[in-house]
Amino acid sequence: MDLYKSFGGVYGGRRVLVTGHTGFKGGWLSLWLRELGAEVYGLALPAPEGPGLYGLICRNTFAGESTVNVCDAAALEAALARIRPEFIFHLAAQSLVRRSYAVPMETVEVNVNGTLHLLDAVRRLGLAAQVLVVTTDKCYENRNWDHGYRESDPLGGHDVYSASKAACEVLVAAWRRSFFEPDRRLGRVATARGGNVVGGGDFSADRIVPDCIRSLSQRKSIQVRHPRATRPWQHVLDCLGGYLGYAAALSRPEGSDLPGALNFGPLACDHRDVRSLVEELLRHWPGTWVDASDPQAPHEASRLQLSTDLASARLGWHPTWGFGETMARTAEWYRRFHDRGGTGMRAFSVRQIAAYVAAAQKAGQSWAGVAKPR
Repeated sequence: MDLYKSFGGVYGGRRVLVTGHTGFKGGWLSLWLRELGAEVYGLALPAPEGPGLYGLICRNTFAGESTVNVCDAAALEAALARIRPEFIFHLAAQSLVRRSYAVPMETVEVNVNGTLHLLDAVRRLGLAAQVLVVTTDKCYENRNWDHGYRESDPLGGHDVYSASKAACEVLVAAWRRSFFEPDRRLGRVATARGGNVVGGGDFSADRIVPDCIRSLSQRKSIQVRHPRATRPWQHVLDCLGGYLGYAAALSRPEGSDLPGALNFGPLACDHRDVRSLVEELLRHWPGTWVDASDPQAPHEASRLQLSTDLASARLGWHPTWGFGETMARTAEWYRRFHDRGGTGMRAFSVRQIAAYVAAAQKAGQSWAGVAKPR
């Protein structure tokens, strides 16, 4: 499949920087951008030891990589000056709720100050780059509502991770209004709030799908900490398709009229509890699970849902893979990785991207190269 025509061909031959490219979402995004014909640059700390998507896809994906801590303002600015990107997807972050209890100051430093160092470097260098800062669905003040949070709802956070992302949202908006909108040399800045993404290649600690895969591959029962917690599960490619569409739209003349923040999540019917996710995964990789709830565990929200009405109205974006397809594709990736010892996973991941784009075309998603039927 020729993927170059997706997103109006806007990424073909363009210099695109992905910060946090060694992470789960950063790896998938970098691979997809490369398939779109972009000149992809990565900026991150060294990849963690052990298995990970980055190690499987890095060859022939990047035009260049920089090992830089986003909290090092001078090194970050020097890297941007070398690359001079036309698009920046900022994913570098401390991204785990439970880890934020262990390293609260590091979480704030990376998630807040690291983001501001990036924006200020773009400003000082006068780069005409479209900047999409990725935050999270957890940036909202969680009230355990039964309906999805909208972009206009109050921001906040019980835990340090969530609060750091809420603070990031407030400060990015301030930088956008104070510095980027008045300066015609600069591109546009926006934030994207994704749901709980799953998919092949995530091997992080304290995330439910990687925890499941580790247990299944060792033929152990899965320990489920919060079986009744509800989350907006979505495949990583659905989320990234939203990011790519948003940044592409920002680059067009009418991009100045777009909202400064958008949610990207699943359909309302695909907000499921953790138990449902585990049991759906076990349909594709048989095993067992046990309730390992601990009343003394650090706080995590019991209910979280996102509204994507605004992304639908302003971008024409909507999710492509439902809950069942998402879990089937996720299990398929991990089973192949397990059965083949990790060989051939870059090509297989590209095939999953192509399958996703084909499904989006069939669903009439305009970004995939097919106008929605009237």
